[in-house]
Amino acid sequence: MHPLAEKIQERFSEDFLGAKEFCGDLSVQIKKEGMFEVCRYLHDDPEMDFDYIVHISSVDWPDDEERFEMVYEFYSIRRRQRIRLKARVTEEEASIDSVTGIWKGADFMEREVYDMMGIRFNNHPDHRRILMPDEYEEGFPLRKDFPLVGKGWRDTFEFLPSPSGTIKKD
Repeated sequence: MHPLAEKIQERFSEDFLGAKEFCGDLSVQIKKEGMFEVCRYLHDDPEMDFDYIVHISSVDWPDDEERFEMVYEFYSIRRRQRIRLKARVTEEEASIDSVTGIWKGADFMEREVYDMMGIRFNNHPDHRRILMPDEYEEGFPLRKDFPLVGKGWRDTFEFLPSPSGTIKKD
């Protein structure tokens, strides 16, 4: 096992679910309940020193019990190391603790995941939409069950092709 994964497993054995290394990239699977503490450890511990948050995203696995996979990617500038943490959340309890208290740069990334996938971030300082209109209530555009063809107000856009492929004209 990768040395970083071993350290995380030793310190967070209750929350550690597994690790994979592929093409030099390390991914560690964590229980969602332990994600914040593992992130705090990666950031604060001098042996870890992951001072840069690269990305936060989510993957939709609609047929799985834990439908959404949260993906966090961190980088240590001084150590030149990268790590990816993953945690799964159910559709019914689509929430996870915010890491904005550790990395301020997580703010907009978490808002984007909320806006596009509907996953809430507990203790987020500004939980508002960032990409969609504030009044938008028709679902979450990056979920795999979101319709690909116009729905409601989108049917009125003249520049979009209709389901038959023709562009609407007045």
